[in-house]
Amino acid sequence: MRKTLIGLAAVLTCGVGVAQAQPVERTTDQYTCKDIMRETGAGREVAVAFIHGYFLGKASATKFNLEVLGKQTDAFIERCLDNPNEKAMDAMAKVKG
Repeated sequence: MRKTLIGLAAVLTCGVGVAQAQPVERTTDQYTCKDIMRETGAGREVAVAFIHGYFLGKASATKFNLEVLGKQTDAFIERCLDNPNEKAMDAMAKVKG
């Protein structure tokens, strides 16, 4: 699971805003809901998976329920559509409660 999260972090870091000049290092706090929603297809899926993984790691959790994660993802996307300038990590924190 750790390798997967590292891979997801690498893809997210490289994938968001490739066409723009970006700093080499970014923080999770720099991403807004708008940034995540601008991604399409696999890019958005990776970004959301990374955020879920971040919170799992932060809680030192090794177990998760796919149905719960799916519902949280839906709620996260709805929240982001309603609040595009909210920080993505804050939006997911509120969804996860």
